Amino acid sequence: MTANYFNPVQSVYGAGALLSLPSLLAGRKAALVTFPEARGIGLLARLEAVLQDQLACVIDQVRPNPDVAELAQTYDWFWRDHAQVEVIVAVGGGSAIDTAKALMVGTASGRFADLLAGLEGNKAFVPTRAKTLIAVPTTAGTGSEVTPWATIWDRERQKKYSLHLPQTWPSHAVIDPELMLSLPASVTLQSGLDALSHALESIWNVNANPLSDSLAVAAVRDTLEVLPQLMQRLDSVELRGRMALAALKAGMAFSNTKTALAHSISYEMTLRYGVPHGIACSFSLPMVLRRAIGRSADRDRVLGQALGDPLAEAPQRLSAFIEALGVKTRFADYGVSEDEAEKMVLHAQGGARGKNFIGTTLAENPA
Repeated sequence: MTANYFNPVQSVYGAGALLSLPSLLAGRKAALVTFPEARGIGLLARLEAVLQDQLACVIDQVRPNPDVAELAQTYDWFWRDHAQVEVIVAVGGGSAIDTAKALMVGTASGRFADLLAGLEGNKAFVPTRAKTLIAVPTTAGTGSEVTPWATIWDRERQKKYSLHLPQTWPSHAVIDPELMLSLPASVTLQSGLDALSHALESIWNVNANPLSDSLAVAAVRDTLEVLPQLMQRLDSVELRGRMALAALKAGMAFSNTKTALAHSISYEMTLRYGVPHGIACSFSLPMVLRRAIGRSADRDRVLGQALGDPLAEAPQRLSAFIEALGVKTRFADYGVSEDEAEKMVLHAQGGARGKNFIGTTLAENPA
């Protein structure tokens, strides 16, 4: 058996890791991309103090699920007024890092419209220039800090685009659990379940390999142990650090496999029903697990390592775990009828991510 694993991101992990930013910049000027609340909670002031004269500009109005209309204005301004900036430092959740990935690849015209045309498939997009990205996650779950993918939304047209280029790998991921202490319970839960989904999705995946398996198994087991404890002790740096490490392992696992069916389902749940991403990609995990079991003896073995024996009872145990955290696991709980759920699952299976799932057909009654 031969397998390939590739991840070029250098990870800096641990409490206080934020202080490594000046040395990572090595004298280069940086644009800071972060979320609006960063100012109110004192994070922006802290970042300004760390970066000092290496900070060239601040983009701090990143909203959840970056939309093409918002990105267009920011992108055009950035490449017009700050084209000489060498590095983008993205501090925040997946939306901040995804926004930075869109900003880091330049078009010949400096206009976002040309990037969007490439995302739409109207013409191949090859960036004429690119920035270096240092990703600093403030949530433990998205994995965006160690993957090349960014999700960009068009809410008006109910579409989702995936940006992934050789240039959109971050150069460094700086994982500092102290930055996660201010996360509210809802975001902590959503990001933790996102990490769990990434890990499981990389196991029931046609692109799985032994290295991604080892990372994914560790991530699943760590998340199942740590997340319930963390939800009871949000102020624990130790638990924040353990959850951040689990999320990092999950991100490194799916950086090679990509996601699969649960994520393919999630996109429509977010676009049409407004379900937050972490919930949208995790509520269906027990259902997808039921369809994964028995497809491959090798995948069953790895799922057993991650979820324990007997594997036949794992979907029920997984459902109980998710529901104990306050998240429902049936389509009907989100206002989706049985007929619509069946159509959604079948449509998701035919999507790019759905095709990564090891199953070729789905059983009836997806709800």
